[in-house]
Amino acid sequence: MKALALAALVWLALFPTAAGAASPTPAYRARAEQLVRLLAAPGGEEDFFSGLFLDAVPIDRWRALAADLRRQHGAPQALGAVTQTSATAGQVEIRYERATVGFTLVVAPQPPYPVVGLHVVGVKQADDSLDKVMADIAALPGRSAFAVAKLGETRPQMIAARDPDRQMATGSSFKLLILAELARAVAAGERRWSDVVPLGPKSFSGRLMSWPDGAPMTLHGLATAMTAESDNSAADTLLLALGRAKVDDMLARTGHAEAEKAQPVLTTAEAFALKMPANADLRTRYEAASPAERRTLLADSAGRLGTGAIDVGSVAETPVAIDTVEWFASPADEIRLLDWLRQNGGEALPILAVNQGVAPADAARWRMLGYKGGSEPGVLAMNFLAQAKDGSWYAVSASWNDPSARVDEGRFLALMTRTLNLLAD
Repeated sequence: MKALALAALVWLALFPTAAGAASPTPAYRARAEQLVRLLAAPGGEEDFFSGLFLDAVPIDRWRALAADLRRQHGAPQALGAVTQTSATAGQVEIRYERATVGFTLVVAPQPPYPVVGLHVVGVKQADDSLDKVMADIAALPGRSAFAVAKLGETRPQMIAARDPDRQMATGSSFKLLILAELARAVAAGERRWSDVVPLGPKSFSGRLMSWPDGAPMTLHGLATAMTAESDNSAADTLLLALGRAKVDDMLARTGHAEAEKAQPVLTTAEAFALKMPANADLRTRYEAASPAERRTLLADSAGRLGTGAIDVGSVAETPVAIDTVEWFASPADEIRLLDWLRQNGGEALPILAVNQGVAPADAARWRMLGYKGGSEPGVLAMNFLAQAKDGSWYAVSASWNDPSARVDEGRFLALMTRTLNLLAD
């Protein structure tokens, strides 16, 4: 989320009043009152926001975000608490029909005090529950699956679930398998986190795609980029450096219920090259093949399955082959994998916690919060490993697939954040 823009909607527990907070000035309160009107109906944005804000979030985008808040929570009803924590910044609560939404509001220091920063920092729903979360997940278009489990000395114990054994496309969630195999290899003395390997093969998207070919990279650095940033070049480099067969074996080691469906674990370049129109013949053969035949096809067709074959624009908006050329797992599979990492991950756990998946106010409710998700058109998956303040452990995994349309990441993140907050409470 950009510091000076409402660039995404994030559901969080409401921030407590900041220490040293003062009563709001008349000018700050006036902007807070105006915010209620702007959230209720379009109009007056240019008198409310600074030019800097509107450069980052154009009026049409702002109106769409405000409309989405109304869709989720009903109409804005009234201004709630207003807390000013500095000369220009503070928190504002707006009471909607079905929730109270908290915002950080930042105004310019000079008259007429236009708003230069605004973002959602909290949504508190009345009488929320995991049952309500599951009902909202069931209402998503397409297919979805969801599971929450408490982790302990025995196998994971399900707390709430909806189709937890359904095999789903999970996008970059497969990178958890690579992280697990690296952790296993380090624990077995086969590798060290400080080992250096050359970067490559490159893949599309991510910071490392622009790095020099063959740049020396530690396994720890690659694992962090792959997990925290979902860097595809880091993932493909690690997959091939560790050995695809060993990563495939991790499916069975962690209890994947349909390992053959998920094998072989594709590189990101291979997966998206197979989705290209020019490779429709290879995709048809791949879809009908056994795991062994798929491995042979990948080896024999390597020249057609590199990054150079990928036209990102052809898969940027429309779901392509998400039911057949993907990385598949059920929420129950992902929870078993997260539990394996909990027990055996070692240094992988701090790597998993670099990107916590939710904003800092939510993550702070946990002693440890690790995250890895995955997304592409028609595919969204989110997986969390969480240790509560009392030391107990939980895992949350959910996936949403729609072969006919893109899915709404903000809507899904809202559901996952509600889940985590309910568990933390």
